[in-house]
Order: sequence, then structure tokens, then C-alpha cells
Amino acid sequence: MKPKLLVVTSTFPRWQNDTDPPFVYELSRRLVETFDVTVHTPHYPGALREERICGMHIHRFRYFFASCERLAGGQGIVPKLRRNKLYHLLLPFFLVAQFFSLLLLVAKIRPDVIHAHWLVPQGFWAVVIKKLFKVPVIITAHGADVFGLRTPAVIAAKKWIVNNADRVITVSSALARILCADTQSHQKPDIIPMGVDASLFSPNKKNEAIRERYGIHGPFLLFVGRLTEKKGVRYLIDAMPKVINDFPDAKLLIVGHGELEHELRNQVRQLGFDKVVLFAGGISNDQLPVYYATADLFIGPSVQVRNGDTEGFGLTFVEAAMSGCLVIGTRVGGIEDILVDGQTGFLVPPGNTSLLAAKIIHIAKSKENYEEIRRKARRLISGKFDWVVVAEQYAMICLSCSGQSRQFAKVAKD
Repeated sequence: MKPKLLVVTSTFPRWQNDTDPPFVYELSRRLVETFDVTVHTPHYPGALREERICGMHIHRFRYFFASCERLAGGQGIVPKLRRNKLYHLLLPFFLVAQFFSLLLLVAKIRPDVIHAHWLVPQGFWAVVIKKLFKVPVIITAHGADVFGLRTPAVIAAKKWIVNNADRVITVSSALARILCADTQSHQKPDIIPMGVDASLFSPNKKNEAIRERYGIHGPFLLFVGRLTEKKGVRYLIDAMPKVINDFPDAKLLIVGHGELEHELRNQVRQLGFDKVVLFAGGISNDQLPVYYATADLFIGPSVQVRNGDTEGFGLTFVEAAMSGCLVIGTRVGGIEDILVDGQTGFLVPPGNTSLLAAKIIHIAKSKENYEEIRRKARRLISGKFDWVVVAEQYAMICLSCSGQSRQFAKVAKD
């Protein structure tokens, strides 16, 4: 019988072809071969309360009137709380319901190990459950829970969480450094990135119909991600006048939704660049590979915002590089775990519009000279970030914590 793994997360696809980040789903479904996987995640209007997907049992907990359950999903919890004070009214209901529904689910299925994504609130409740049920807990920190939540009270809570978890994982070395400094933990976190399906994100997915759809006849610049402050999209838009001076037919396609979408659209309108900077909205995850493979240059101008939050890892950089797209990133957060300047991509200082524009222009003028970087980036990144590699590392940690690694090894040999 497979050991039981309970995944606790606030980010999970709500329905088929959802535009929400799929990384928890992608990891969890690859653990089905080794574990009996149950996922505990918030309900959202239009989503099923219970369903079975790819061998996983999905349990979505209720926390308010169904039509109002919008705290998780879409833009994410923290941006929603920051932009709309009404969401603060939902937060206590969310936290209480999350704990008690998790408590009941653990009592019902008796998991062998719990894997919580994000230190707070999921990691906190997972450790409380550990104290009550003596079940081992693994916690993965993704970014905002480390970079963006650093008040003394929250740091004290994170220290308790980290010191009481059985294993802590961060998705980048930058996250690990900050987490160790904040918590002064006796145990160093494992560093395991989120992964990408190398068969899905491929240069072979290139399709010129994308260019025709958006009327792109020159350099095709692409951004993919949530439109939040830490993504730094306003700096990329500000760089476009200089780019257009050299390449009048260049266009920037922005894929994604977020709290700053209205402001960014106004910024584009004020520049008179409505036909230069295009907003594609949300694109389903199964369609994204075509966009990456067709674009000439992916640009992720991430910055560190006032509260310290920044890019925890940067999965879109991996997706773009695997798709054969040249990539520009900034020297913040976990991006330097992915890009080596001049070898697997290009790095510029964050928030520097002039240098960003200069780098875009330089690459656009000689992109044919960078074929070796495209090939090298895909080769190196596939070897490190392919889901097959990532899921195997997670499986071994989960088995080790559940006390069944030896048994699994014996079965695998047989």
C-alpha cells in the first residue's frame, strides 16, 4: 500500500485550463506514482468541492458564502489584501476554516506525511497538526512568505514553524539565505526548485500564427506573470520608447492579470503606445509554450519592493529558456539560480530602465549570434529543472520523513 501524502496549499488550479500558477499541481501529480495524494486547498466560486484529478483527491474547503470565497486564486492572497481592505474581513474566516477543515481531514485520512506549501498560513497549521497527530511535516517556502513577511511577530512565528518542521525546503538559494538569517534555525533548508515539463516547453512549439494574431512583424518581446509591483513591468514599459527608436516595428506582449493591470494600461496609454505594448490577459498554462517558443526575447524585470518582497524563484524564466527563447532577468531573488549572465541568459540591475533598454536593443540587433546560448540554456536548465528530476527529490524527502524510504528502495529494486 502506498504511503499517504497530504498536500496543503493555497494555490492550486480551480478548473481545467485555469490560468493560476500550476506548480503545486504539477509536482503533486508526479508524486502519485509513489504516494496516495490528497490535496487540501481553498474553495473558489465555480470550482468543485471534491474531485479526483490525475489520481489525486482534491478537497476544497469552504470558509464563507460560496460567491464570496475569492481570497485565494487569481491575483493571490497577499496582493488582494493589499489592494482591497474588504478582503481583510474574509481573512479570519479563511484561517479558522482552513485549520478546522485540515484537522478533520487529517483525522479522517491519517496521512503518513504532510507537505505544506508556504510557511504561513499553511506551514503554521501543518506544524500545529503535527503536534496533535504526531505526523511528520515538510514545508516548502516559495518567496512571498520569506521575502515579504518580515515583521518581528511574523519572523518569530516563522522561527517556530521552521524549528518544528521535519524538513524545510526553499525554491532558491536566495530564499534559503534570508530564511536562515531570519529564523537562526539549527537546520539548513534543502534547496529544490519548482520544475518544468521539458516535453511541453520546447522550441518545437513555435507557431507564427501568434505573431499574426497580434500583428507582430518585428522583434517579439514577451512578459509572462502576475501584474504585481515586484514583477517590475512598469520599468519594462518605460524602456519601450528607447527600443522603438531603434526598432520601430518591435512589440511587447504582456501575458497575465494582476492588481496593477489598470495602472499599467494607463501608463501605456500615456506613452501613446497602445499599438506597441499589447495586453493578452490570462493565457491558459497549456497554451503558454507556444508564446514562449515564438517570442524572440522574454524579459522579466523583477525588483525588490519596499516590504522586501521579490522573486522567490522565477518559474517563467525556466519555461522561457526551455522553450528556446532568449531571456533577460534582473539580479534579484532566485533569478540568479536560473540565469548565468552571458551563458544561459542575460542579467541587468533591477529598476534600471536605461540599462534594460540597452540590453534589449543589443540582443535584438544580433540575436542570430546567440544560438549557442539558446541551446546551452535549454540543455543545462532541462538537467536541473525538469519535473522528473525535481519530483524524484521531493519523493525521497517525503519517503524519508514518513519512515518508508527503505521499504520503497526495496520495492524499487524488486
